Amino acid sequence: MSKNKKIKGDPRMKKDEMRQLVRNFFNTNPGRPYNYKQIARTVNAKNDPQKIMISQILAELTADSYLTELDPGRYKYDLKRKVQEGIFERRSNGKNHVLPCDGSDPIFVSDENSLRAMSGDKVNYVICLKRRRGSDIEAEIVEITERAPQTFVGTLEVKSQYAFLLTENRSLGNDIFVPLDKLKGGKTGEKAIVSITEWPENAKNPYGEVIAVLGKAGKNDTEMHAILAEFGLPYVYPKNVEKAADKISDSLTKDDLKDREDFRGVTTFTIDPRDAKDFDDALSIRQLNNGHWEVGVHIADVTHYVTPGSVIDREAYKRATSIYLVDRTIPMLPERLCNQICSLRPDEDKLSFSVIFELDSKADVLHSRIRRTIIRSDRRFTYEEAQEIIENGKGDYCVEILKLNELAEQLREKRFAGGSINFDRHEVKFEIDENGKPLSVYFKVSKEANKLVEEFMLLANRTVAEYVGKVAGNRIAKAFVYRVHDLPDPEKMNTMATFIRRFGYRLRTEGTKGQISRSINSLLEDIQNKPEENLIETVAIRTMAKATYSTKNIGHYGLSFDYYTHFTSPIRRYPDMMVHRLLEKYMAGGRSVNMKNLESACKHSSEMELTAASAERASIKYKQAEFLSERLGQEYDGVISGVTEWGLYVEINENKCEGLVPMRDLDDDYYEFDEKNYCVTGRSTHKVYRLGDPIRIQIARVDMEKKQVDFALIRTK
Repeated sequence: MSKNKKIKGDPRMKKDEMRQLVRNFFNTNPGRPYNYKQIARTVNAKNDPQKIMISQILAELTADSYLTELDPGRYKYDLKRKVQEGIFERRSNGKNHVLPCDGSDPIFVSDENSLRAMSGDKVNYVICLKRRRGSDIEAEIVEITERAPQTFVGTLEVKSQYAFLLTENRSLGNDIFVPLDKLKGGKTGEKAIVSITEWPENAKNPYGEVIAVLGKAGKNDTEMHAILAEFGLPYVYPKNVEKAADKISDSLTKDDLKDREDFRGVTTFTIDPRDAKDFDDALSIRQLNNGHWEVGVHIADVTHYVTPGSVIDREAYKRATSIYLVDRTIPMLPERLCNQICSLRPDEDKLSFSVIFELDSKADVLHSRIRRTIIRSDRRFTYEEAQEIIENGKGDYCVEILKLNELAEQLREKRFAGGSINFDRHEVKFEIDENGKPLSVYFKVSKEANKLVEEFMLLANRTVAEYVGKVAGNRIAKAFVYRVHDLPDPEKMNTMATFIRRFGYRLRTEGTKGQISRSINSLLEDIQNKPEENLIETVAIRTMAKATYSTKNIGHYGLSFDYYTHFTSPIRRYPDMMVHRLLEKYMAGGRSVNMKNLESACKHSSEMELTAASAERASIKYKQAEFLSERLGQEYDGVISGVTEWGLYVEINENKCEGLVPMRDLDDDYYEFDEKNYCVTGRSTHKVYRLGDPIRIQIARVDMEKKQVDFALIRTK
């Protein structure tokens, strides 16, 4: 940063944030002295409190030996200072970096300075005294203090004297050498999981051993298991956990029913996807003597059967979530629990944890209570069956379903009026045969039946969060698991507003939360059934922050709820199990649990949720590639869905499959990438390809190993 480029400041910036800006500036400008005024100007400290803060930060960093004060008011980041700690991240393209433990920006590490560290390794590093010409600051790894477990998935190639695992992992550019006695029976063309055992200093390739053979490459089961293994997710259920589940009785005793409210005489049913087996929520409804409606949201009482610290509980915590690949579900709980004992199946007495509401004809909640209950579902509906009743007004329990739908629509209307954002994306699904081969693509649309269930689940989750978190006066709420969603990043909002302007739309980026939410909803309504609908919705979702689990309640921006949690899916989400246990404890008058331990569990659940989502996306990419591999040479209309320095991503309109038009194939000119304006521009022809442009392509190449599809551009004459 030789030109001392100004860093964006915020007049409300906290001291920790300001300290980070100062550290980042010195990290990228080592060895040069700067005075107080230069630092204040660079980090955009404008008012007097901020300038005083800068002085304090410089004094503190000097006291910590981070900076050297050459003379009064002049500071330098000392290149020869003590060794620092960080986490190493390896990349197959050689762009490795170390993530400093102090939270400052990642620092580039060349291969020759990496000490053969692998991703996730804890390392000690120093700043390189010499830089390459034109490069930013670089680090050199001087010690690997803790090795992270390293396993890779790939295809075996076995020779007469040795074997290799050929990997497509982005963090490793080298194949792994496997001695023949470490193959575990693996053969050429089979996919395997290999653990790296060592990487000798003079060896080009790391050494490893096979820990599991997954099967022949290309077979559906093999590829799905490989995707799970690639993300460190389980593809089989431990036998000892299944045995523990087999010992749990499915019959109910008098003790099981003690202190439970009995709903077995109230009309109750489940509404789920056609192929669902784990029914973890049911709805009951009856009219009260005063004319109001009582609606019960009944959730499978999983924690009645899964005790804290048990072998089943430990495995559920580790998994944290069920995983939904294209053709299968990898359950969080053993099948006996999730599909049998806990599942709210029809005509069976089941234990549940319930939130019961009294609503008037306008869907105003007049009263609610949370109870342990026993229920007996009268009917198992699919979404399609419930939707048919809503549309035709005829069928089993049509009066109850129509009333629930009427109430849900009113709840939904109030929620949107309160600032909730209406993301309603079409979900891409595959019709597959018995061997997992994709036959066709279709879109799952959320209709009234889906929204009916969703609305009452949202209401239950919100009510449970308010029960614990909403306390009177100056009282401090007990530790709890919240589902939180932060405000969108203002810079991303401005970028999105600029992007959609070219389609003729406007977006408000400043104002109250409600004003911005209403502006987003207006945009989402305007783009419905337009060619650019899917693209703009995708960009809008990317603009939003990620929802996570936390003990620190900041509310849920997307739903516009001050209090929100996950209570309604304990069969498939571990945070819901945590919420059930906390609710039981606090309803009995128990003291608050340890906040630090609970936050750690929240962080783990959030991380596992992201990992599971990545695996789910990888399975979709694989099926998309497999689907298009039989359509080589066919032409489709699409839209540019991504612009990068290596090419144009295009989404096909007909089936939403995505592929890449490589930059090397745009051979009629030299195209320059313009990141700010989401486009590439021909240097000579000035031809522009921009995000959102309609485009026609041909399926050119499919690489199943990389789950990658290349398109060829069809140029109009």
